[in-house]
Amino acid sequence: MSDLITEPSSELNSGLGQELNQELSPKHIYDQKYDAACQFIIKLGTAVHHYGPSAARLESYLTAVCTTLGYEGVFRSTPSEITFAFSKQDQWWQRTHIAVVPVGGYNMAKLAEVGNLVEELVADKITLIEASKRLDEIEAMPDPWGLWSYPVSFALVAFGFSGMLEGSLLDNIVSVCLSLVVCALFLLAEKMKGRFLDALPFTSAFVAGSCAATVKLWLPELNESIVILAAIIVLIPGFIISAGIVEIVENYIIAGTARLFGGLVYLIKQFTGAWLGISFISLFGDMELNTSLDPNSTSIILLSITCLIVGLCLAYQTLLRDCVWVLINCALAYGIVLSTSELLSADIGILFGATVASMFANLWARMTNRPTSIVLIPAITILVSGSIGFRGLLTAATQQADQGMQMFLQMFIVALAIAAGLLIANIILRPKISL
Repeated sequence: MSDLITEPSSELNSGLGQELNQELSPKHIYDQKYDAACQFIIKLGTAVHHYGPSAARLESYLTAVCTTLGYEGVFRSTPSEITFAFSKQDQWWQRTHIAVVPVGGYNMAKLAEVGNLVEELVADKITLIEASKRLDEIEAMPDPWGLWSYPVSFALVAFGFSGMLEGSLLDNIVSVCLSLVVCALFLLAEKMKGRFLDALPFTSAFVAGSCAATVKLWLPELNESIVILAAIIVLIPGFIISAGIVEIVENYIIAGTARLFGGLVYLIKQFTGAWLGISFISLFGDMELNTSLDPNSTSIILLSITCLIVGLCLAYQTLLRDCVWVLINCALAYGIVLSTSELLSADIGILFGATVASMFANLWARMTNRPTSIVLIPAITILVSGSIGFRGLLTAATQQADQGMQMFLQMFIVALAIAAGLLIANIILRPKISL
């Protein structure tokens, strides 16, 4: 037994002792610069997570910032939390921190301000203390378009989406009116938080569905499927579902799976609310649901897509100087989709549209040193598939199960086409590490 259990060599003991003494020395424990850098990156990550970048972009960005500050970092981001792990050069242990973050939205103005802030920090124009204070100021900064931008964005997006789906003048008017009701519910839920916010997908869709069905009892020519979809389209998690599949394809399995299933659950809540709202009103009169969608004329589509893009700029709180570039990228992506779809197929069109939109965003970010997401997210939002999934569920509920399930599965095909387009674009034109 004495041969098997031996004492460590004095050389090994000496080496470990020196390393422990070095790691536990006051110089390393009370390194204020290291502490300040860790605290700043934690504050940066939790703030930026709320503004809308994907897990891949956020993790890469935090890693690059940490390296620039002279330290090493490993970061893992999911929709609900971020894990931070810091270490110094040649240090074998890590300092870890787990931050629980609320599910955020999209705020391109604050995202742009954070990007400018980090650029100044990296260029040694400001200190870490100043940068930390600036982060607090950015977080408290009011939205550039003000509170009025929310109802205007809901109305413009509803009008644009209804027009793109061959909605009549009546459909457009009712869609805009119901979108304002949904916006009021959204603002109320944001203020009340808690259970009110959790119930928003169900309650907003229920109100939209019951109101649309009520109007149809008096005006049978109303296309209630278009009206309901246009009224709640701002809240439909199409981009979240597509972003989840993109992250899974990019090997961010945990974050992508959480985002994908979170989006699907949100979508199912919306469908349940709309279906129950229609079913409740149908007790008071017979109605035949109209779920048919036909292509519109070119002039109406152009007007509708313009309203839709402007509405997205307001909804995402995009700065005025960036709105022109957002408009160009969205129009370019949608134009590629329309032209390619006529020559080949709709799925190939979306593939080409996502590729062109991502390449444009990567090039724009390199030229302007601003976050890629500012011009990329609105362009991808136009292509996303959440509306297809919602229409599929609604169609399946109206005793057209085969057609409805086909449309629901089409949602995933569209999301995969977008993911492939983004990957191809990043291979052709390597993106700058940015938000």
